[in-house]
Amino acid sequence: MTMTTDPGTTAEPVPVPDRVPVRRRISARVRILLWLLLVMAVAFAAVATTTRSILLRDVDTRVNGLLAQETGEFANFEERGVDPETGRPFTDPGRLLRVFLERQYADPDEELMGLLAGPEGANPAKIVQDREIPVELPLHRDTAARRAIFQSTESTGTLHRAAGEIRWAKVAVARSGGEPEAAFVVAFHPGREQDRADEVFRILLAICGVALLMTTGIGWVVAGRILKPVRLVRTAAAQLTGQDLTRRIPVHGHDDIAALAETFNAMLDRLERAFAAQREFVDDAGHELRTPITIVRGHLELMGDDPAEREETVRLVTDELDRMSRIVEDLLLLAKAERPDFVRPEPVQLAELTADVFVKARTLGDRRWELAEVADGEARLDPQRITQAMVQLAQNAVQHTVPGQSVRIGSRLVGAYGGHGGHGGHIELYVADSGPGVQPQDVEVIFERFRRGTARRGTRGSGAGLGLSIVRAIAEGHGGGQVRLRETEGGGATFVIVLDSAPALLPEADRA
Repeated sequence: MTMTTDPGTTAEPVPVPDRVPVRRRISARVRILLWLLLVMAVAFAAVATTTRSILLRDVDTRVNGLLAQETGEFANFEERGVDPETGRPFTDPGRLLRVFLERQYADPDEELMGLLAGPEGANPAKIVQDREIPVELPLHRDTAARRAIFQSTESTGTLHRAAGEIRWAKVAVARSGGEPEAAFVVAFHPGREQDRADEVFRILLAICGVALLMTTGIGWVVAGRILKPVRLVRTAAAQLTGQDLTRRIPVHGHDDIAALAETFNAMLDRLERAFAAQREFVDDAGHELRTPITIVRGHLELMGDDPAEREETVRLVTDELDRMSRIVEDLLLLAKAERPDFVRPEPVQLAELTADVFVKARTLGDRRWELAEVADGEARLDPQRITQAMVQLAQNAVQHTVPGQSVRIGSRLVGAYGGHGGHGGHIELYVADSGPGVQPQDVEVIFERFRRGTARRGTRGSGAGLGLSIVRAIAEGHGGGQVRLRETEGGGATFVIVLDSAPALLPEADRA
């Protein structure tokens, strides 16, 4: 952190935070490749190390078998052999060792020799085969090693020397009840066998290194092909703006990456529709609110001193302000429709609810009101929201009819008890008028915000086109309900609120 002060002042230094270093991100492609290389390297190292261990174990097994075989043959010869010159058993250890060694054929790395005890613990004399051993220092030339083996109380062992390791075994030859005066020794130099195992290990390491290089190249290409759609998704997301939501990700194949691209494209479709609806909503709301504001401003600017004119201006301004207030309240209601607590269902008697709606609707206008039919049952719904929606439909019917025309209100059970089937149906609450009806081209738009049917424009009422949108929001808030427009016999329009699969739907007779 650095300190700065304002020139010309004696104020305390102001601490300025140091620039935070930007951490470089490692791409998913590099991370995948690094993990792949790590796993492959561990696997190759395990294979090479295991192979070397197996080869060295085979060398140990072979050496142990050879030592046991040679010592066993000598022990058998000592017990059963006879001197070829006398035809009798051997009595001289030196003669025994010479005759046995003359008849043996040793491996290149194997030494067979006889050792004779020297006077007063001196170095043992050696009896060896006349052959060269391909090692730096054979045992028959290493006096200290020969003495250590001859004096050892063990019958087998390993001698570690600077000139190379020796694996040995011996069979002591002694007079009856006396100290050993000779010994048969088998020595094996495993250096070359071990070197071959190490050479195989190095070859495997080289092969593994080449394989890792090939894996790096192939993995880099494959990871790039697999992650290409992900990069396209990231690029498309970075280029998205509120003005351009038209970019889409090309989909290839049927794997998880293709599914990701399809999901992202579907999300972009929803975002595009949402942004379009938002822009349209803002434009329409601005238009609907701009009109009453213009009217209010114009009347206030032209208002004179005449009391009658002032009274008329105040009336018109108040009426426009009330209309703006209704538009704002309707917009707030539609905004609340997105909240989970917009609808609060409870057990409701459908007959009682329908009758209450009919009584409240009769005060909306001088029409021939009819209570067409009443559903006899109980359902879980929000009585206040349903009443609000039904009254809105009744108000809509009043605005598009004239005094004396009929408006029918009713409810029924479809696909449930009451003569229409059994359980598992739905509720229908409807308002039917005998007005001009709805043109076919308007059926798809009248439920949208700030949209009104062309055949009804210019008729009575000054709504902002939000009433049917509110009705649809209330219906959909009841677990997938709908608002449908149906043909009315004799002309007019019938708006039906359909609540599908309403729970706890039972007629009065069954509940009794």
